[in-house]
Amino acid sequence: MKKNADKDPVPADARPASAKKAAPAKKKAAPAKTSAAARTTASAKEAAPAETSPSAKKPAPAKKAAPAKKGSAAKSASVRRQAPARKPAVAPKKAAAAVKGVAPAKTVAPKSPRAESRTALVRRARRIDRELAEVYPYAHPELDFENPFQLVVATVLSAQTTDLRVNQTTPALFAKYPTPEDLAAANPEEVEEILRPTGFFRAKTKSVIGLSKALVEDFGGEVPGRLADLVKLPGVGRKTAFVVLGNAFGRPGITVDTHFQRLVRRWQWTDETDPDKIEAAVGALFPKSDWTDLSHHVIWHGRRICHARKPACGACPIAPLCPAYGEGETDPEKARKLLKYEKGGFPGQRLNPPQAYLDAGGTPAPPLGAG
Repeated sequence: MKKNADKDPVPADARPASAKKAAPAKKKAAPAKTSAAARTTASAKEAAPAETSPSAKKPAPAKKAAPAKKGSAAKSASVRRQAPARKPAVAPKKAAAAVKGVAPAKTVAPKSPRAESRTALVRRARRIDRELAEVYPYAHPELDFENPFQLVVATVLSAQTTDLRVNQTTPALFAKYPTPEDLAAANPEEVEEILRPTGFFRAKTKSVIGLSKALVEDFGGEVPGRLADLVKLPGVGRKTAFVVLGNAFGRPGITVDTHFQRLVRRWQWTDETDPDKIEAAVGALFPKSDWTDLSHHVIWHGRRICHARKPACGACPIAPLCPAYGEGETDPEKARKLLKYEKGGFPGQRLNPPQAYLDAGGTPAPPLGAG
């Protein structure tokens, strides 16, 4: 028994212990398998995001794009907020409302003839004439005359001076030389002294004596009623001829003086600079029967409201139709102070104006040397 005990020194109780050690080894192997499966699952999970990452990245820009849309919307909103600021620069309907703190309306003016159709230009031009006819129903030639001879002489004298100055000068001239025959035989020095206030009196003296001689020698002392004959007279051009034809003979004509040239270009009826070309261009916009009155309306407006240096835009009745609105004073109160002649309460240009002008509140001009 002892030998057996010596041969097997390990106690019988120790065997289960070895079994217990082996068991944990088996148990450890199980977790190892589990860990391998876990690793496989983990790697699979890691691989899945790698495959799905492109699709996951695609919506990301969409999220970023949303703020971009908001930014563009904000920009468009800001543009919409800025747009109303331009509206006040449009000319008032009847120049009744003040337009303060606004840049010159040239930047937001109506379309120019280059951009408007021929039909639109004709309609706009004729509407302007109709509006002016309502403002100046008593428009008339602003040179005093009693017959065609006095009118042709007065028109020649009106070059480079005002009709008012001519009207203040011609009474003495016609009192001394009432007919072409009288003026043709006049002493040039005496005529020069009378015409001195009109300026360029030597050249004008030569012209009026010369045209008087031509009337006596070529037309029997009568002023001809044809354009071709009138322009042959010394000092008489197309402008003077149309003044005489329209106002002494009732034959339509367009008077292209400095006021007429300035306004039709300012209104963009034409961009021509030569008077004959302006006459043709503007004449094509109106019936021939309107030409004489049109000339009066435009010239009156140029003298009273639409001045060369500082137009009274704020008091202009055709402001909504004018492409140049804003070149002058747009404030109504300040603009009214710029008005001239009867619109501003001052005397007109004629010493003996028509009764219709007087009935409308017009005041005759003072004689030479008065006031």
